[in-house]
Amino acid sequence: MTHGLSFAEKVLSANSGRSVDAPARAGDIVVCEPDLVLGTDGSTPMALDYFEAMGGGPVRHPGRVLLARDHYSPPTSEATRGFHARMAAFADAQGVELLPVGGGISFLVALEQGRIRPGDLVVGGDSHTVTAGAVGAFGTGVGSSDLAGAFKTGKVWLRVPETVRVSLEGSLPVGVTAKDLALELVARLATRVGPFTALEFVGSGAESLDSGDRALIANMSAEMGAMAGVFPHEAHASDADAIVSDSLVLDLSELESLVALPHDPGNLVPLAEALGREVDWVFLGTCAGGQPRDFREALSVLRARGGIASGVTVVAAPPTAAVRAALEADGTLAGLVGVGVVFAETGCGPCCGTSGPLPPAGARVISTANRNFRARMGEASIEITLASPAVCAAAATAGRIVDPREGL
Repeated sequence: MTHGLSFAEKVLSANSGRSVDAPARAGDIVVCEPDLVLGTDGSTPMALDYFEAMGGGPVRHPGRVLLARDHYSPPTSEATRGFHARMAAFADAQGVELLPVGGGISFLVALEQGRIRPGDLVVGGDSHTVTAGAVGAFGTGVGSSDLAGAFKTGKVWLRVPETVRVSLEGSLPVGVTAKDLALELVARLATRVGPFTALEFVGSGAESLDSGDRALIANMSAEMGAMAGVFPHEAHASDADAIVSDSLVLDLSELESLVALPHDPGNLVPLAEALGREVDWVFLGTCAGGQPRDFREALSVLRARGGIASGVTVVAAPPTAAVRAALEADGTLAGLVGVGVVFAETGCGPCCGTSGPLPPAGARVISTANRNFRARMGEASIEITLASPAVCAAAATAGRIVDPREGL
């Protein structure tokens, strides 16, 4: 019996030229032509080594390539300044678009610019390229050698993933955020999916999430262990009889505020069980907590609770130039600076420990980011807790984790 196709099978069939009569199926290896190829300053320099070893030559589809200087923004050493200079020379020679320092995180800029569309295949040298799934595209991270191959040939090989269907029903309670949902899914799915799994987020709850919430959930599909995570567009949705390897049904109304304790984004506890944990360094922003409303919410909490506590450092990093401009336009950036928040350059900021300001050794951090592995932000002695922007801001006002809804 012939079964219908999943979202992943449909998109990878189309992008590999497989016929309707012989579509790509889960487990197949396909050679695809990506609609967009993303490189960062953390992945492109090595990709250029491979590109030159392959003989160099012209980039096959320069209009489909976007490079970003987002991880070392600004560069902090001669080596990282050299990465940027080499990327600039390559972009100039090949006619490839290169974002400036402060231009923003690659996949978020591509989403803002409308360069990612439903049904597209997007590959990037950043595991969080999965964020493209927010608009119904298949986005996935690749290694630097595959990135080099995509530059040279306009193609990439992929294994067609199995599908895990995540049915989200109901709506989030007041005070519970998409970050709480993302953390819940990390805890539930990380042991149920493999590196060749695509997550499909469906159901009435998924439909009720706005574009920012969808971007956050798709982004943290990487922490859920998936190759891709997508909110399928109707035109590319899985057939009713498509094969799924596993499924999960989650009632959003039953969720509560959560935090992920060190040193694993799946090390989840209810907020109530984390109250009182000391905090001396707070990070707001990056690709998993840097929407304009996140910064606005943080400012509201900081003001309502009397500002930043003595001995606490708060650092913020807008993920794109457009987000930074929005915060400047409505006074949020000035307001945050006014209460003592230190702004990093636009981009990844301190999230991955590659650009400052960074927490000192032994710091007890609470962050809106997506990862809290040991040494993620530099020193292995740093302890990182993950939480929503409101919880992070509230912790900044007390020097310990508190419930932002209480005491006001």
